[in-house]
Amino acid sequence: MKETPQSFQDVLKRKVRRGNPEDSGMMNIGKVPPQAPDLEEAVLGGLMLEKDAITEVLDILKPESFYRQEHISIYKAMLQLFEKSQPVDILTVTNELRQMGELEKVGGAFYISQLTNRVTSAANIEYHSRVIAEKFLLRELIRISGNIQQEAFDESTDVFDLLDDVERELYGVSSGNIRNQYESLSTLIAKAIAGIEDRKGKTDGLTGVPSGFRDLDRITSGWQPSDLLILAARPGMGKTAMVLSLARNAAVDFQLPVVVFSLEMSALQLVNRLISAEAEIDAMKLRSGNLEDYEWAQLHSKVGKLSDAKIFIDDTPALNIFELRAKCRRLKAQHGIEMIIIDYLQLMMGKGDNRNGNREQEISSISRALKGLAKELNVPVIALSQLSREVEKRGGSKKPILSDLRESGSIEQDADMVMFLYRPEYYGLTEDEEGRPTQGTAELIIAKNRHGALESPRVRFIAKFAKFVEFDEPDFDGGGMGMGTIIKESRMNDDEEDAPF
Repeated sequence: MKETPQSFQDVLKRKVRRGNPEDSGMMNIGKVPPQAPDLEEAVLGGLMLEKDAITEVLDILKPESFYRQEHISIYKAMLQLFEKSQPVDILTVTNELRQMGELEKVGGAFYISQLTNRVTSAANIEYHSRVIAEKFLLRELIRISGNIQQEAFDESTDVFDLLDDVERELYGVSSGNIRNQYESLSTLIAKAIAGIEDRKGKTDGLTGVPSGFRDLDRITSGWQPSDLLILAARPGMGKTAMVLSLARNAAVDFQLPVVVFSLEMSALQLVNRLISAEAEIDAMKLRSGNLEDYEWAQLHSKVGKLSDAKIFIDDTPALNIFELRAKCRRLKAQHGIEMIIIDYLQLMMGKGDNRNGNREQEISSISRALKGLAKELNVPVIALSQLSREVEKRGGSKKPILSDLRESGSIEQDADMVMFLYRPEYYGLTEDEEGRPTQGTAELIIAKNRHGALESPRVRFIAKFAKFVEFDEPDFDGGGMGMGTIIKESRMNDDEEDAPF
């Protein structure tokens, strides 16, 4: 007799009635957050068996990595003992928990002693710790996705804010740097001392990304991580040429990955500039292609070093701050970029469509976002900025001041350093205030410096190659402060209108 076709629902119901364990389990058991409590017990027990075991897991586990609350408290007690350079064992952990008022909450001294019975040694503690950390990351992904779903259903949510929050949190998870709300002073002091000891062995005094200019590096010790630097000048002064020189020096001479966001020029135009500067061939000749035989040989011999440099160029027009942050996070995760350059600030767009039309407020929000990006990725961010026409209206040297920043808003407040590029010959001035010739010279006027004094190191500008090089003037007496340097008193605590703060 031919059987009547049955529906999928009928078959599924029959399997459940027959007690099919796989299907009944699927329908009756809810979802449990990813966790490994047995491994958590093994790790905590192992930490109390061997005194040096905690150093193996410090970089892997945080208190919140544990699933059970009592395990979080126990691990916190162990970290406090480690910070105080005390041994971690059953007695010290029990006593520390008692002082914290957490001993009874975790199950008393008996539970602490039972943890050491879970393992015989700490031999596999690093592997177990990584499994615990992976379970924590899975829980974080579940939490983030839940928040995304909840916010996405809320029609009042700003989609760009939501996307930015998602990018930031996912970057934190992927990089293993889940945001901490605070750090104890003892931890920070230990990090500071370690940094000082690390710098002690460096003879060049560089602690950040080198600029490649001797006097500038002496003042800054290199571009420092988490700093926002503004390089401003009038159009045609050579801002792009300067940052390309900075990018080239960091990537070629010091093998550091650098990203350049060019909102004004195409990527190919920037590359042609880099080639002209590196091979020292007139940019006009490169555009026409009319090179002599020796210039072709020079081009091929010099460009190899440049092609090996880790310089990433993004020429997306009208780039907004959301897109910039997303791209920088990916570049940091994939290529470990050490410096971000933006050419230039006034061409960037804020989030949304700027409904109120207040450009100054939008620029201020962009500058704050750039400072936040520098701190988040722990890299220096160099942003170019235009100056207002007020510079042209002034007589004398026409040296720019902080109030000349266009649509400044909070630019000078957010920036850790504001530096002006000034070439006197641009204005037809053949001599500076001290009677020195200005041809082919430029000053980097540091108008604000949170980390040091204000100085004006000089560099040499080679117009036909569109490049800046070291200033070399042996007859000039810099007073022992470096060649071609103009010294000014720091204005960090100045209360005048044009003060840095």
